Amino acid sequence: MIRIENISKAYGPKVLLSNATYHFPEGERIALVGANGVGKTTLLNILSHQEESDGGKVFAPAKMVIGYLPQIPNPNPKPSILQECVAGATKVLTLQKARDKALEEMSANYTDENHDVFEKLEDAFARAGGYLLESRAKEILSGLGFQAKNFDKNPFELSGGWRMRLELARVFLNHPDFLILDEPTNHLDLPSLVWVEKYLASFRGTVLFVSHDRDLLNRLPSIVLHLYKGRLNAYRGNFDTFLEEREQRAMEEAALAEKLRQRRENLERFVERFGAKASKAKQAQSKLKTLARIQDLESELVVDTDEPSLSISLPVPVQSGREVLRIQNGAIGYSSPLATGIDLRIQRGQKVAIIGINGIGKSTLLKTIASRIPALEGSFTLGHEVQFSYFAQEQLDVLDANATALANTLAASPHLSEKMARSLLGSFLFRGDEVFKPVRVLSGGEKSRVGLARLLASHANFLILDEPTNHLDMSSVETLAQAISEFAGTVLFVSHDRTFINDVCTHVFVMLPDGRSAIFEGKLEDYESLAAVSGFPNVLNPTVDEDLLENTPQTNSRKNESSDSPTEDPAELKRERQKLERNIAKLEMDLENLGTSIHQLEIVQNTIDALDYVKIRENHLQQESLRKELSNTESAWMQASERLEVVLSKLRAMGRN
Repeated sequence: MIRIENISKAYGPKVLLSNATYHFPEGERIALVGANGVGKTTLLNILSHQEESDGGKVFAPAKMVIGYLPQIPNPNPKPSILQECVAGATKVLTLQKARDKALEEMSANYTDENHDVFEKLEDAFARAGGYLLESRAKEILSGLGFQAKNFDKNPFELSGGWRMRLELARVFLNHPDFLILDEPTNHLDLPSLVWVEKYLASFRGTVLFVSHDRDLLNRLPSIVLHLYKGRLNAYRGNFDTFLEEREQRAMEEAALAEKLRQRRENLERFVERFGAKASKAKQAQSKLKTLARIQDLESELVVDTDEPSLSISLPVPVQSGREVLRIQNGAIGYSSPLATGIDLRIQRGQKVAIIGINGIGKSTLLKTIASRIPALEGSFTLGHEVQFSYFAQEQLDVLDANATALANTLAASPHLSEKMARSLLGSFLFRGDEVFKPVRVLSGGEKSRVGLARLLASHANFLILDEPTNHLDMSSVETLAQAISEFAGTVLFVSHDRTFINDVCTHVFVMLPDGRSAIFEGKLEDYESLAAVSGFPNVLNPTVDEDLLENTPQTNSRKNESSDSPTEDPAELKRERQKLERNIAKLEMDLENLGTSIHQLEIVQNTIDALDYVKIRENHLQQESLRKELSNTESAWMQASERLEVVLSKLRAMGRN
């Protein structure tokens, strides 16, 4: 497997990697974490041969296949989505080309030797899945949300987000031994995110990935690799485990640093006091040698102090009227409608999350409200004194790529001075001359930070945000979530990050493929509970019946009237209540037992030798299996509890409780 030794990389005075050394264990799922700008993407680029290091070596087996998800899509794709996906299987296609060439040579000049060469290549092609390549490509594309009817479309017809999904499909199809992914869940809707997570969890090779999705970082990795001050430190377990162990390690290193400091100061005082006295010369020389050794130890010790983080404080805006936005019978799209019959009212102070499968028009709805594209029909009306600011999913849609970070920020408001703009960019980690960098050379995270700086500079009272957490590290996402939650204005946003949505939203606006939409008060869990009771489809469930998503509102209305009818048999409802109560009691006992088993495995893991990777992985896989069972049991308990509430409410309505 890949091993790096003493890798160094710097851009001018900024050192990203400093003698970084690590051996990537085979078959592990490794999350690379660290603050924005510390060099995570640079390290991935070096490992995937996209970039050269300044020093050090990368060791990898000669026949290893590395799968790398690029940050931009292929500029010259094949004519169709399916063909472009299949073209990603370079390993199989190379075998096919060699086999076809051997077949030509055998046909032109048959010999036993030519026949043997062809047979070996034919066998290798078949074992590599060559004859199943197209069906496998269709399976992966479907898992990532592509519809079969669109497989023949030209990739240039896709949005930037869908182009990146296609790149992900190409990487998966090639069956790499070492998978390198930079923010693989960006641009995915929640069902596709679940599919990708399952794929990565079952992937037999090694996975190295960068993500800001805390839920993913707690479910997927077996190792967390922390990049800090140019060095790599590995922690066994998930992200929460990493945070706990990192804090403990930092405390230990700080205590050691303090002891070394005190010892050094004592030695310095001794040498200063007695160094010139002949009677103490030998002792002074000995102390000097000891002092030199301590200074070497201090220089090697990297005390894990707090990393720089964003400082976001959204200004108090001018108050708008009570109704901020009203959409009546709206239709959105481009040459043809993506969604029709949209009715939505947003009140001052609400933070509304838009959810729905990809391609349904969430981003298009935001662009329409922000007047980036015209509405196809209906009315889109902003309320009294509403001033909006739009944060695009692709920042180059709103930023001037050739202008500097400072110039882009100044353009957000005519009342902003250069001093104020530089101070604002400083809170987004742009120091000194960094504000003069052209946007085109910035990383994805840096572009997002410039976009957020513009957002603050605008002093808007209505924020329209399309995937604002893309490319941000987790501490930045948490800071942004807190700032938006405390914001006195109104927010309408799209995000695939469940944690961020729940931290921010007060309402959830759901869009369905059949054109229906509805707004629910509360968080995602509240929407799921209310949807279960009302019969409204749950778009967060990737296994939801597709027919349910395509039912007309009238059909669902009849279903609700039928299921809620008080003419149901009370005796049957009582029997169902008893059955549900027994089931819930059993599920609660199962939850307790599963929790105990997981805790026992965690205790055992702490006793395993840190170098015994086999036992550690076995223990981790057992924990992972139990946690999945725990999650399924929790879901079953929730569904049973919600159904029990419905049954009890019906019995109360009949006076039979």
